[in-house]
Amino acid sequence: MTNPVQDFHEEEEDDQGEVYLDEADIIGEVDVDDEDLPDADDEIIDEPDDSMHIFTGHTGELYTVACSPTDPTLVATGGGDDRGFLWKIGQGDWAFELQGHKDSVSSLAFSTDGQLLASGSLDGIIQIWDITSQNLKCTLEGPGGGIEWVRWHPRGHLVLAGTEDSMVWMWNADKGSYLNSFLGHGSSVTCGDFTPDGKTICTGSADATLRIWNPKSGENIHLVQGHPYHTAGLTCLAISSDSTLAVTGCEDGSIHVVNIVTGKVVSSLPSHSDSVECIELAPSSPWAAIGGMDNKLIIWDLQHSLARSTCDHEDGVTCLTWLGGSRYLATGCGDGKVRLWDSLSGDCVRTFNGHSESIQSLSVSANQEFLVSVSTDGTARVFEIAEYK
Repeated sequence: MTNPVQDFHEEEEDDQGEVYLDEADIIGEVDVDDEDLPDADDEIIDEPDDSMHIFTGHTGELYTVACSPTDPTLVATGGGDDRGFLWKIGQGDWAFELQGHKDSVSSLAFSTDGQLLASGSLDGIIQIWDITSQNLKCTLEGPGGGIEWVRWHPRGHLVLAGTEDSMVWMWNADKGSYLNSFLGHGSSVTCGDFTPDGKTICTGSADATLRIWNPKSGENIHLVQGHPYHTAGLTCLAISSDSTLAVTGCEDGSIHVVNIVTGKVVSSLPSHSDSVECIELAPSSPWAAIGGMDNKLIIWDLQHSLARSTCDHEDGVTCLTWLGGSRYLATGCGDGKVRLWDSLSGDCVRTFNGHSESIQSLSVSANQEFLVSVSTDGTARVFEIAEYK
């Protein structure tokens, strides 16, 4: 007995022509709305990349970025490939490698006048680079542990650094000479800076203390510790523009405000539920922006110790920066997204996609038209923010 299906296929192969349906073959008709039809563009695709420039010179995770305070296009980045780079926004063919470090480049900072760049590494070395000549000006040695952070004096070429071996060091970068060291912390010095008036130094440590120093004499003016202060390691600090207050965050989520002059805790802000990762004070108002691993950015009114806005994220808030003197600020998140927030309303006004892994550091260009982010995905990305000035 012959197989009708097999016969049909054999006939079809023999015919090789087009097969048409007669009206009698139509079983029924179904109305389909055009909007229900899949569009070629609706297929699952990666999120758009909102960056206008991508720097891909590194070969490992990126940890730090600094924009020049004077050149709107100049950017410095550093990371886990033991390298730093100077490069320019919109000029993909120009880059200068900061060679010589033997471990991760953990911190970068331009001097206030933009003439010098300090690159600090976990190899315990700080290199000073002359921006105009692109030459290594000097190497600052002394620390036995890795460099946690580097800061410049607000009105001179003095460099301050905190290290993993509990020390704070200060050098004259013009002469490449050691000036002072500040001994007292019992663990890694995780955060620190000069006060804006340049007269005092504040440093925070994993030993749960804040120390306030005289830069010239090296004297420890105040030691802030114990109740009602932090009971776990400090992670970050910010100093008010009038040099009177230090706001410190802790790995246990606590936040305290200290009077730098008296060394007294003046207020304690209701805690985050996880480690506080970043604090920045608004340049033009008594507001503090604080981000934590509890996926929250909280904007505080320091005068009244009140939370103005709580801004929820999809992952931990790893870094943040105010956009100049505007009402807007940017956050970097563990989900790889950079978000812009209106500090008055608490609304997210823009989400920048492009990175595939956690954001580690943010910096705003000198003309406040560009925001640069670096990520553990190995790239630096530039986003346009001119409309949020």
